[in-house]
Amino acid sequence: METSETEIRSAVPTFLVAEVAATAQWYVVNLGFQLTGHFPDQEPYAYASLQRGAAEIMLLSLPGYEKPDLRGRRPAGLWDAYIRTDGVNGLYRSFEGQPFIEMALIERPYGDWEFAVVDPNGYVLVFGGSY
Repeated sequence: METSETEIRSAVPTFLVAEVAATAQWYVVNLGFQLTGHFPDQEPYAYASLQRGAAEIMLLSLPGYEKPDLRGRRPAGLWDAYIRTDGVNGLYRSFEGQPFIEMALIERPYGDWEFAVVDPNGYVLVFGGSY
């Protein structure tokens, strides 16, 4: 199998949400993402792409969708996206005290520092990496 011309650049989590535009705005205002694309040109959007640095999240519209909360079934943590971050302490400090923080900054036995946020739809994002 020839793969010399193929390079996989990234994997992007794709979240189903009832209201794409409102969710995208939440990511922009609260987490510092940029809205880098959406379809159609007018709301309600069927799709949106958000980026912060090399991290990207896509939102897809499913009217009336409510994400099931399965966190109780895995007490050790249930994450929808893990975002690798250099200087995670500085990012955490910029969010500290916000109601969307689900897990405070903690050093893990495997060497990463991590904290978690939960978006308005119940998606859990963990930011982790070097302090």
